[in-house]
Amino acid sequence: MATPNHTSPSHSLFILLGIPGLEDQHTWISLPFFLSYLVAVLGNSLLVFIIMTERSLHEPMYFFLCMLGVADLILSTTTVPKALAIFWFHAGEISLDGCVTQIFFIHATFIAESGILLAMAFDRYVAICDPLRYTTVLSQAVIIRVGLAVVLRSFSVILPDVFLVKRLPFCHSNMLPHTYCEHMAVAKFACADIRVNVWYGLSVLLSTVVVDALLILVSYIFILNAVFRLPSQGARQKALGTCGSHLGVISMFYLPGIFTIIAQRFGHQVPPYIHILLANVCMLAPPMLNPIIYGVKTRQIRECVVSTLSSPWKLC
Repeated sequence: MATPNHTSPSHSLFILLGIPGLEDQHTWISLPFFLSYLVAVLGNSLLVFIIMTERSLHEPMYFFLCMLGVADLILSTTTVPKALAIFWFHAGEISLDGCVTQIFFIHATFIAESGILLAMAFDRYVAICDPLRYTTVLSQAVIIRVGLAVVLRSFSVILPDVFLVKRLPFCHSNMLPHTYCEHMAVAKFACADIRVNVWYGLSVLLSTVVVDALLILVSYIFILNAVFRLPSQGARQKALGTCGSHLGVISMFYLPGIFTIIAQRFGHQVPPYIHILLANVCMLAPPMLNPIIYGVKTRQIRECVVSTLSSPWKLC
């Protein structure tokens, strides 16, 4: 939507600048971006393939991990290829519709990952605190319903973002100092009141990601309480070992976001390129590290990966 006095194409076309202040370093910065994306695509694709084809991994924990792998593929593919196009070819042009589409998939996938991590925490809670009912509580039908609920929640809470951004008139600069379109980063360039965007974005964050994090914390309080009540040290170590991979993935998901929020709220003297780099870490680190963490920490997956890579025509 454009105002009568501003009919230039900039209303429907944005220019992503990459990382302002580090333009002369874009070629070098692109290398970790490319390598991270390559590892994320190969690692998550292999993880999803192994879980879907190996019957011994058809358990609730691995199905949730498969969902996480698909979400990681979507998240990284939504952001990194465009960033590489900016770094390598200065191809920062993106239409308003393309920008809104990127906003939708980035935020929807991020919220979906948060929901999947909550489901994985519940999986660990049932496995450790109520193991006799594990297969009953987390049946295949329940897993399917959980997966659908995660997708529907993420899509339904982010869909209004599309209309909140599309309604705004963009009559100011169309130069976005970023590598991808993010809701508030785009909205602040509008020449209109964006308080609805601000409050809705905050309410979505609080009602989804923050609530998920609190529920994960509560679940692990119960898990640790149950673990430390086990009679033998060996049993305690085994129980904690089953949670190690999940805790590592949770850390990779939440910690970069926490650091980004702290930098945005309190780091007023921090150069803008630091904020943008931190925001990209949130997009790059989880998809790249999640398959590595589970591949190293989970024996069944590690053995299947080794078997598959050593004998491509033979599954583990």
